Amino acid sequence: MNVVNQLVAQGQFRVLKVPLGFIKVLEWFFAIFAFSTCGSYSGMFKMAVECKNRTESNLGIEVEFEYPFRLHQVYFDAPKCKDRDLERIFLVGDYSSSAEFFVTIGVFAFLYSTTALGIYVFFYEKYKENNKGPLIDLGVTGVFAFMWLVSSAAWAKGLSDVKTATDPDEVLTLISACDEKENTCKEVHDPVMSGLNTSVAFGFINLVLWIGNLWFVFKETGIIAPFMRAPPPQAKPAPDAYGQQGAYEQDPYASNQGGYQPEYNQEAEYGQGYVQQGAPTSFSNQM
Repeated sequence: MNVVNQLVAQGQFRVLKVPLGFIKVLEWFFAIFAFSTCGSYSGMFKMAVECKNRTESNLGIEVEFEYPFRLHQVYFDAPKCKDRDLERIFLVGDYSSSAEFFVTIGVFAFLYSTTALGIYVFFYEKYKENNKGPLIDLGVTGVFAFMWLVSSAAWAKGLSDVKTATDPDEVLTLISACDEKENTCKEVHDPVMSGLNTSVAFGFINLVLWIGNLWFVFKETGIIAPFMRAPPPQAKPAPDAYGQQGAYEQDPYASNQGGYQPEYNQEAEYGQGYVQQGAPTSFSNQM
């Protein structure tokens, strides 16, 4: 318990709040939903064969099938409507390859998501060390995105074939007694395929999640960092000469002065005239 408590104390659970960890949690959940809805499926449909001789009829023929959908191994006994004889009918098709491939990808995606979450939470510093962890994570994420595409598409096609092979109307065509007009053959109960339809939907949801996660793992590699730097600030252009700078600078008192500004030589002339006309030259003249 002490080791567990130390790991929990050292864990960086905040990584689960960022897209890198949060999407990985979604991948973990939806991988479980995908392989469980497909791998745990079992279905049944029911038919009725009513012979001309009612004593030979069978109104409750039940056919059960399940994952991995090796339908060519599924059989049932139907009346021939002749002398109480029975014939053994096998369903058509083997769709185990696409179903097992889909479930296998789901299981491995679940295991990898579990491992990745553990590394994110408890060993994130080692994950970022030397950039090896993000690069490996990016490669594995890309492989799983491609595998989800292939497996989901293959299983969608396989499910369509399973629906056709287990359609009671199609199965009734395999019974020889139904070819006789005096006999009546009909379906009683269709198989419920909602679980398998959900598995296909979960497969494509996983595809979207893993493709979207590629971007956030790619950002962890730091490859894009040199291309996301902000441009340097632009400096103001320096003036060509001191005279040009002075041309733009005005005397703050110039605007407060009037239109007339005397020159220094004129001011000197006025001063001389004032001296000539001012004080008397002699005391006799003043008298």
